[in-house]
Amino acid sequence: MNNIYINSIKQISAQQPLVEDWFEQPIFYSEPYIRAIEPDYKQFFTPNEVRRFGKILKRALLVARQVMAESGVALPDAIITGTGLGCIESTEIFLDKLVRDGEELLNPTHFMQSTHNTIGSLIAIDTKCHSYNSTYAHNGISFECALQDAFMQMKREDAINRVSTALVGAHDEMTPTYFNLLKKTPYFGKLNQAFAGETAVAMMLSTEKAEKTICKIEAVEKMYFGHETIDKFQSQISNLKISNPDYIMVGTNDKPETDNIYLENCAKLFPNIPLLQYKNIFGESYTAPALGVYVAAICLQRGVIPEHLKISGSEFQISDNSVNKILCYNHFDNKNHTFILLSR
Repeated sequence: MNNIYINSIKQISAQQPLVEDWFEQPIFYSEPYIRAIEPDYKQFFTPNEVRRFGKILKRALLVARQVMAESGVALPDAIITGTGLGCIESTEIFLDKLVRDGEELLNPTHFMQSTHNTIGSLIAIDTKCHSYNSTYAHNGISFECALQDAFMQMKREDAINRVSTALVGAHDEMTPTYFNLLKKTPYFGKLNQAFAGETAVAMMLSTEKAEKTICKIEAVEKMYFGHETIDKFQSQISNLKISNPDYIMVGTNDKPETDNIYLENCAKLFPNIPLLQYKNIFGESYTAPALGVYVAAICLQRGVIPEHLKISGSEFQISDNSVNKILCYNHFDNKNHTFILLSR
């Protein structure tokens, strides 16, 4: 079976884009809603691209170009994208003009950029990649579905349709209109919860280890918890190919109903293993788990855990020198549970 490595990974989010300043100098927010910090696109795109592409497309294309350049892979064997909302800003603009102008004089650009698979398609056009291209839109596990697809394909021993490199992305934007709708639900916008944010993450996976390889992906597991008892569910988790993580990166967002699920399951399944967080500085979104994997990968690469990632009250008896495996655990609505094990 092939080993799978993350050879490059980049982000645009509420932290400084395309860099790792968050590791030592994170930006903390008290507002309930924060949009991503945009890089200076004029440095990377032509004026026509800056004018024509929406925000999410510019972010996705830029992080994709960055990881391809850094990894030295100009033409990946697969482009796989996860997104919960797709290009929702373009969708809103198109629908708003549709209503306001009485279905006349409509600009087709926003309509063409309004679908979920526009993101992966744009990257394929930009790279002239005619190979496998797929988009997953499954709410809070969209990224994990995309990563699992890449992981399974790269594990196959298929000489004819072999996938040895895969560009995996996770992208979501949060518009003011959509945030105002979500405030009426239990998911976003509540006092003292992690802020609603935006995600743009791209990573280059490869079966070949490179000089600048960041980390290795040991396992990607996904489970659905329906009407089973909690004991049966935890028994199923125990059977997964997950062993001896040094830390667990969880998606806590200061909402007790969801946070307690992480704390209870981790206490039973992985006792005495310290817990880490990332949404306190990157915020909440449907593809936020991609930022959790990004944070875990950088921690493994550096071999250090920053203090602001450590969850208060968790046992931290493990030395920072033993940062060899981090398990990224996410759940959505306590129905879909995902586990991604990374190692140095």
